[in-house]
Parts: sequence; structure tokens; C-alpha cells
Amino acid sequence: MTQYFLSLPHDSAEEPTMADMDPAELERVMADVGAFNNDLVEQGAFVHAGGLMPPSSAVTVDGSSGEPVRNNGPFTTAPEYLGGFWIIEAADQDAALGWADRAACALGTRVEVRALQEAPTE
Repeated sequence: MTQYFLSLPHDSAEEPTMADMDPAELERVMADVGAFNNDLVEQGAFVHAGGLMPPSSAVTVDGSSGEPVRNNGPFTTAPEYLGGFWIIEAADQDAALGWADRAACALGTRVEVRALQEAPTE
């Protein structure tokens, strides 16, 4: 089984959080995502999932000079940022895309699907 990264892009201009959502909409989304997560677990596809705070809360640690230097803020700016993710196990990309279809509908958003790299075996 290959592991896949299902990522959720968010608009950088807005930096939405669950605290900003209408309570009724948040309740619906949490129920839909909860059902999706339960299905992942029942099918043995769930590895890990999480939501991320907005980039403005980030601290970037740069060790390129040999000593760690901490800077408040993200390491880059972009029109979109990673707001949340799932790591799942799936037999192939088509199976992973099937899960992404369901996640995108549950959240009413876009989901990017990428396979995780595997270390070469000897």
C-alpha cells in the first residue's frame, strides 16, 4: 500500500479558522468530516489527519548557517497555504483519488493528492 497526502488549500488573504465559521456550518462540516474519517478508519486507510493554524502563527527555524535562527512567520508567502491534511493508505492513485473526491465534497473545497516518496530498497 502506498501512502498519499491529501492536502487542503486555503486563501492566504483570508486565513480562515474554525473559530471564524458560522456555528451551524461548522457543525455540518464537522459531522461530514467525522463520517469521512470514520470510513477511512473502517476501511483501514486512515494514517493521520490534522488541521493547521494560519501561516501568521508560524515560526520558521533556519539551520542553513549551522546554527538555528528563529523567525516569526512562514518561510514563504503565497496566495494559498496548507490548511489541513490527511495521510492515507491506498492501493493506488485511483483509490486515493476516490477518497479525495469524498473529502472535497465533505468540505466543499479542493483537495490535492500526492503520493509520499518511499525510500529505495536494496
